[in-house]
Amino acid sequence: LLSVCRSCLVKYLEENNTCPTCRIVIHQSHPLQYIGHDRTMQDIVYKLVPGLQEAEMKKQREFYHKLGMEVPGDIKGETCSAKQHLDSHRNGETKPDENTNKETSEEKQEDDNDYHRSDEQVSICLECNSSKLRGLKRKWIRCSAQATVLHLKKFIAKKLNLSSFNELDILCNEEILGKDHTLKFVVVTRWRFK
Repeated sequence: LLSVCRSCLVKYLEENNTCPTCRIVIHQSHPLQYIGHDRTMQDIVYKLVPGLQEAEMKKQREFYHKLGMEVPGDIKGETCSAKQHLDSHRNGETKPDENTNKETSEEKQEDDNDYHRSDEQVSICLECNSSKLRGLKRKWIRCSAQATVLHLKKFIAKKLNLSSFNELDILCNEEILGKDHTLKFVVVTRWRFK
């Protein structure tokens, strides 16, 4: 497992299809589709480099504003600024600042307990095609587009009381999905219907 700056890795994979360290082939024709995002490492980098997260958020907002698009994850009518929100997360604060009112602190607490509800959402129908397993009681779920196939496997294993999620394969259009693929990636690359 290798952690590399994404932009550096993307530049490298434009010319190569192998791992920059061990030279093993990632994928013959589409290596960019098989790299994952390390959220833990990103959080560590954000905590080590002062102001980086704010700068990244500002660049992202400017990019979407330039395209005339809504920033993914933004809530309409949002009253607290992104900087206040990021500062409270970075410092691990749960109490309100002296200059914020009670209403703002309640909104911050609500944001902290968001559980990715403000992310782009995806609806999924989970149907069992194995005679060894029973189906789920509720086959439709709605979750964050940032959830991975591994999250789905763990969810299904828990619902079906399986001893291990490794016993499961999740398919879309008869194609087995990689555990690190986000559901957004699956929708964009594998789902062929409206």
